[in-house]
Amino acid sequence: MKGTVGELGEFGLIRELTSRLTTTPAVRVGPGDDAAVVAAPDRKVVASTDILLEGRHFRRDWSTAYDVGRKAAAQNLADIAAMGAVPTALLLGLVVPAELPATWPSELMDGLRDECQVAGAAVVGGDVVRGDTITVAITALGDLRNHEPVTRGGARPGDVVAVTGWLGWSAAGHAVLSRGFRSPRAFVEAHRRPEPPYHAGPAAAGLGATSMTDVSDGLIADLGHIAEASKVRIDVRSGAVDIPTQMNDIGQAVGVDPLQWVLTGGEDHAIVATFPPDVKLPARWKVIGEVLNPSALPQVTVDGAPWTSKGGWDHFGDIES
Repeated sequence: MKGTVGELGEFGLIRELTSRLTTTPAVRVGPGDDAAVVAAPDRKVVASTDILLEGRHFRRDWSTAYDVGRKAAAQNLADIAAMGAVPTALLLGLVVPAELPATWPSELMDGLRDECQVAGAAVVGGDVVRGDTITVAITALGDLRNHEPVTRGGARPGDVVAVTGWLGWSAAGHAVLSRGFRSPRAFVEAHRRPEPPYHAGPAAAGLGATSMTDVSDGLIADLGHIAEASKVRIDVRSGAVDIPTQMNDIGQAVGVDPLQWVLTGGEDHAIVATFPPDVKLPARWKVIGEVLNPSALPQVTVDGAPWTSKGGWDHFGDIES
């Protein structure tokens, strides 16, 4: 497709974007009407929203529009899965400059569509607006399928802490890209297109998870959210977390302890949960710690001691790790 967004026009752009979409049985009314209609069989809807701003959350010299679409969908659909729900639908709010090539939002939509298909959801509508900076705003919906949501507030002393998915890969990929390199490719791709274990969220709920969240801000930061909501302390065993050989190699090359990425690097969207100690966990779950009674120590410790290194994502902070 040639030309710019401005030349295509608002309604031409909407037609182009919606023509690229697929649907699912949960979608009763899709794009093209005043609002979408999505089935909610158990009369509860799980909802999450996020915003990606060019220059803050993605760079066009690092990621294609398709990459941005996959990432934008993944980080929102992971929130749905982390409540124990099945993703059903996604809504897009898109701000783009008029001079932007029209291929960019089209490829973005392809990425959104394809990531939704991985999770079993569909893009059901949205809005486009002209603006100076590319902004991608996502709202994701999900279905609990007659189960109760798994929140951050249910962890109990004696529970084990387990994780499924990648930890530290996105942060390692970010370090590689920041230094002008594009390999090792697996880590760069993990930063561009995270792969949340969507099905693990509802499965964890079925196993009796007492609390759960996705790792978007960093393992320690996100476990801190669980510890605060549950009024407990969580201790992570550093020797239990996986650090691949290639991540060690990247760490040596850039002068960073890879454990820093594993514990504080966000945007992997792994799922971390707490379970009663007698629950038999499938092989995909790795036990990395335990829930303890609250104490004078920080709410999250590593090997029984405070983690003193900085890290974790804060939208109003000064650094990204």
